[in-house]
Amino acid sequence: MASKKRDALQTPHIPVLLHETLRCYETMSPNGLFIDATLGYGGHSEAILRRFENIRLIGIDRDPEAIAFSTRRLAPFKARFTAVRGAFSDVLPDLLAKERAVCGILADFGVSSLQLDKKERGFSFESDNLDMRMDPDAPLTAYDVVNGYDVEALGRLFREYGESRAWRRAAEAVVEARKKGAIESGKALSEILGKVLPRKGKTNPATPLFQAIRIEVNDELGEITRLLDVLEAQPPKGAVVGLITFHSLEDRLVKQRFRKWAQSCICPPGVPRCVCGNNHALGEMPVKKPLTASADELQKNPRSRSAKLRCFRFYEEGES
Repeated sequence: MASKKRDALQTPHIPVLLHETLRCYETMSPNGLFIDATLGYGGHSEAILRRFENIRLIGIDRDPEAIAFSTRRLAPFKARFTAVRGAFSDVLPDLLAKERAVCGILADFGVSSLQLDKKERGFSFESDNLDMRMDPDAPLTAYDVVNGYDVEALGRLFREYGESRAWRRAAEAVVEARKKGAIESGKALSEILGKVLPRKGKTNPATPLFQAIRIEVNDELGEITRLLDVLEAQPPKGAVVGLITFHSLEDRLVKQRFRKWAQSCICPPGVPRCVCGNNHALGEMPVKKPLTASADELQKNPRSRSAKLRCFRFYEEGES
């Protein structure tokens, strides 16, 4: 039994929205550098390397386990693939400054299935610990949040990141439970929250609150904002950018920024005629609406149900 579990963990998982991701890059230059800002377990990168035989690819990830896994998985492409450990908001500015031929950038802001399924990583309802760090060297853990944040801070997370109407009950339940002792596992936290949250369907009612804690631990919204800031400050000319989100707050950040970048006229509302020059667009959205999982993918991978992929193409020099 143990051997079968190890084999399952060693089997590459199928990346979310793979078909849609390749569609996003249909108009991308077949030459240059592709940056996978969230390398994960290499599924998207493998597909890109197979589809575009003349590109180089740099994969960035905070998780050393993911780096090691992907390096093994992508060994057949070692002449064109390089892995870099770090937060993409730290690595990307230097890459964009040095590389003049970036053809594509991808970021998948979800948690890998392998991370979720490995109980020792502390992401899941069945975990014996509370960790949730994508970077195991980061200082803040889910245990720190659950056992250290006061009721107001927990309530804010559950309300803003979890978008839960029962945020106050949930926060108070956690604070009350830990008076009896520290909450040390995903199992315990799930049981505590399950007693005060309404259940709808088969989904664990604690799902959005676990996600809220994970977002806090990894500063995920901050990382997305910093990525968007870097791209706005250093727009990679001619590059196609694809960003996959799993949370409405993440998607809102991406959607609003893409719309801003595609806006040619930046005159304030009420101005009778354009006086700004009407030439401020950084690029265009080749697909106006987000791409989502097909019925077939939803059946095979229910975790893809909340995934959204938005695409943006930066203009070439002199293009508008």
